[in-house]
Amino acid sequence: MTLLDVSRVTRRFGGLVALNSVSFSVAKGEILGIIGPNGAGKTTLFGVISGFIPPSEGGVRFDGEDIIGISPDRLVRRGLIRSFQVAQTFADMTTLDVVTTAALTRRPIVEAVDYAAHVLRRVGLGGKEYQTPGSLSLQDKKLLELAKCLATDPRCILLDEVMAGLTMAETEAPIAIIRELNSQGVTIVMVEHVMPVIMRLATRIVVINFGEKIAEATPDVIIKDQKVIDAYFGDELDA
Repeated sequence: MTLLDVSRVTRRFGGLVALNSVSFSVAKGEILGIIGPNGAGKTTLFGVISGFIPPSEGGVRFDGEDIIGISPDRLVRRGLIRSFQVAQTFADMTTLDVVTTAALTRRPIVEAVDYAAHVLRRVGLGGKEYQTPGSLSLQDKKLLELAKCLATDPRCILLDEVMAGLTMAETEAPIAIIRELNSQGVTIVMVEHVMPVIMRLATRIVVINFGEKIAEATPDVIIKDQKVIDAYFGDELDA
């Protein structure tokens, strides 16, 4: 059953066409990967889906409902949330404050604090509740982004390069969390440049180049697609 449906989404910024009639759907419980070169329009696409950027044309439906024009906070309450490449937090907050703020979208304050502490332990940040996000390692900052999403009781998470900058060993913790969430029924859509991660997690991959979808298939097919190789992989596959 389809949970998220993106239909012919176009986004223009003046004379720049960042997205050009992009369409795809995501089934409930799926892990969909979205890849493409830098500047392809992936983050703009997430902005449109999550309510931060209005499309110039096209539509987005979540669980059968048209969500264009619905604010990001209301979408979070409906179960659709996104992460950010760079953690979006206040410098004077603790990690517990940050995750509690996310939990408040679903819970009263006392319950939200307790649940936030539980979520921090669940992602491996137990014992770091009173550190500020700026004092965390890059890996822990990425885990904090996952914790923020998890605290909202999501039905679908848009993950924007949550593995960026991590070593392959450091990706194991977020990979395990994503798999656990997905096994519990959470739908995952992830923009990612770390191809071994995408190949391990995604059941299907959408490829975007210059704002247009150029391919959509299973990982084993995508990695052999000449259009994708030319646009994105380049010499990487020969390395």
